[in-house]
Formats: sequence, structure tokens, C-alpha cells
Amino acid sequence: MKRTRKVCPNVYEHQYWAENRLVLGIDEAGRGPLAGPLSVAGVIFPPGYENPDIYDSKALSERKREELFRIIQEEALYFEILEISPQEIDARNIYRADQLAMEQIARELPADVVLTDAMPLDCGKTCMDLIRGDQLSISIAAGSILAKVTRDHLMQAYDREYPGYGFARNKGYGTKEHLAAIERLGITPIHRRSFAPVAVHQEKLDL
Repeated sequence: MKRTRKVCPNVYEHQYWAENRLVLGIDEAGRGPLAGPLSVAGVIFPPGYENPDIYDSKALSERKREELFRIIQEEALYFEILEISPQEIDARNIYRADQLAMEQIARELPADVVLTDAMPLDCGKTCMDLIRGDQLSISIAAGSILAKVTRDHLMQAYDREYPGYGFARNKGYGTKEHLAAIERLGITPIHRRSFAPVAVHQEKLDL
């Protein structure tokens, strides 16, 4: 049986586009890894915009994400991508760092309505935090793609800068390979020292 490809229904976009209001979708990539930045991206499409290929970045192949990364930037009215450093993540905690970055994008881009993937915001605009938003909203899904591809590119560069950790493959997540490398090679400047496996390793060194 042929599987039906999933498509964002865009109910919220169509509701606000009908009122001549611009909609901003925001999402992030990299909340869970032990190393590397958090990437947060927002996208505003022209009212009525459709592209059935734009969906939750996690459900797309790397090749499709790369293709859509270019298309989204060419066809969006506005977009913004922020990189939040491991140091800021450690200072604020990952949730707050993510939230503040999203609020910055919401303030800086000229949207009337802001949609996020389950992240409540205080930005002085109409905001909706949608569960599984990257599967419901083309704007959020586009943000997830920009964030994911941007972060993947950064981790590929970090793989060259810090060889031995497998960053190009594991993207900083706590894989068996990555954890073994931490024990063998130690902590790099891009590791999140507030995250448990990294913090435990540092505590061992401090004893």
C-alpha cells in the first residue's frame, strides 16, 4: 500500500491571512544535544503561500531539507536565524534561552501573529503555541527546516575543528560514540557544561 505523504493543514495561516495579517512561524533545532549551539529560526510567507513539501524537518530526508532550505529563503517574505551559544545555554538554561531567542525574532520581524511549536511567548503580539506545530503550520515547519539545516552545517564545521567526537554524524547528541569521546578526549569549548553527562565528566576532573 502506498503511504500518503503528510502535509501541513495550515488552518491558522489561512485564518489570519484572510484577515490580511502576516503570520510568523518559529521553531528551533538542537535543544537536546550535549554540544553545539541552539538554532532558532522564524519565517513569514506571503499570504496564501503553499508548498506541500514543507513539513516537520524531522520527517524529511537530509536531501529534501537542503532543497527546501534554499527554497524557503528565496520565497519567504522575511526570515531570521539565530544561533544561541553553549555558554548562553549554560547561563540561562535551554528552555529560557530558546524562549528568549524566539521572543527576539517575534519582536524583530514584522508579523501580526506568531505561531510556535509549543513555546509560549511574551512578545506584545498575538501568539499561539501549538502542540506538534511543525506538523500543523507551514510557517513553523519552515522555521524548523531553516533551524535544522543551519545547525547541521555548523556541526559539520565543528567536526573538522574538533575531530574525534563524531559531530558530523551525531550532531552533538549523546551517542555512545560521543560519550566515549568525552571520556577519552575531554570537553571542548562547544560542550554544554550544564548538561548532565558533560557536568559529570567535569566533576570527575575537579575531584
